[in-house]
Parts: sequence; C-alpha cells; structure tokens
Amino acid sequence: MPKLERPGPLRERVYEALLELITTRALRPGQHLVESELAQHLGVSRQPVREALQRLNSDGWVDLRPAQGAFVHEPSEEEADQLLSVRTLLEAEAARLAAAHADKAGIAELEELCTQGEAAVARDEVETVVAMNAQFHAKVMRLAGNAVLSELAAQVDRRVRWFYKPVARQRGIQSWIEHRRLIAAITARDEEETGRIMREHTEHTRRQYHARETD
Repeated sequence: MPKLERPGPLRERVYEALLELITTRALRPGQHLVESELAQHLGVSRQPVREALQRLNSDGWVDLRPAQGAFVHEPSEEEADQLLSVRTLLEAEAARLAAAHADKAGIAELEELCTQGEAAVARDEVETVVAMNAQFHAKVMRLAGNAVLSELAAQVDRRVRWFYKPVARQRGIQSWIEHRRLIAAITARDEEETGRIMREHTEHTRRQYHARETD
C-alpha cells in the first residue's frame, strides 16, 4: 500500500486511494478497516481516513457498525444482480450505437486493447486483465457518441470492476473471444448483432459471478 503524496486535497486523495483498494479487492468484502492502520499505510493522520470512511459509507462501499467500526461492504447476490443487469442494458445500447458511429481509428484502438487483454490473460495477470477489460468497455461506450449514456455508465464502472475481479480468471480467454466477435460486428456496421453480442457477453459475466466460489 503506497504512501500518498501531499499535493492536492488530502481527504479526496485518501478517499480515492481507499476506493481503489476496495475496487481491486486489495481490501476485501467484510474486511475490518482500522483507522490507525490505514493512516499508517497511507502516511497520513487518522482524520482524513475517518472522513474518507464516512464518505465511503455514504457511497455504499463501507459499512459503519456501532461499537464495531468500519468494514468493507459485502454485496448481496441481489445487489450484484441488479447492478450487472443495469450494466447489460447500458452496454448493449452503447455497442449498438458504436456499430453506427465508430470510425477506423476507434476500431483499431479496440483491436489493440483486445490484443493487450489477451496477452494479460496468457500471463495470468489478473489485475491487468481487469484494467484492460474496463478500458475496452469504456472505449465502446465512447464510440457510441452518447454523452448521457457515457455518464450513466461511468456511475457504475467501479462497481462493475468490483464484481468482475472475482471472475476475471474464470472468464479468461473466452471473454476476449467475445470481445473479438464484438469488434467484428462493429466493423460490419451490424447494429442489431452488435447489441446482441454485448448482451450475451455481459450476461455471461453476470452468471459467472453468481456461480463463483465464495470470497
């Protein structure tokens, strides 16, 4: 856990640092969060850590329990299902629009992200796989050309990564095979097929999450 550099609003930087550790599951669901330990690891005082934990609690990432302290939120299966179902709706529409609007440069970038993701799978670099998967889907969203859709997707992006991390290894190369099929449909300007592939792709992840081994 790296220490934080001082420039910038400290409480915001502590919040972002803790949120990233939660999102990547370096801090695992249900884990007890001790202010003094977090402050020491981040190289700050306890006050900004306390403020960050309160904000994380408001945002649903941390549970503050009376007389017990702070704990990383443990999502229910229903909570995960609702989030991933909404993700399917957003991304299927984004993929359909991308098929209508993507240019050659955008498609080439998707292909490069896919190549990097496949290489990360081959090296069994789970953190990189998760990051490349997020970048791939974000690029599809940008290619859709709909600012409102992109804003809505950004609101769920971190939670999607949070739920994707436990199944990234199981999804493995199959996820990137599906990405290749998606690129082919976008290149062919087939809006209906692109939307269908994205729906199937995101539904595979949702089902895999529910079938995963318990954290």
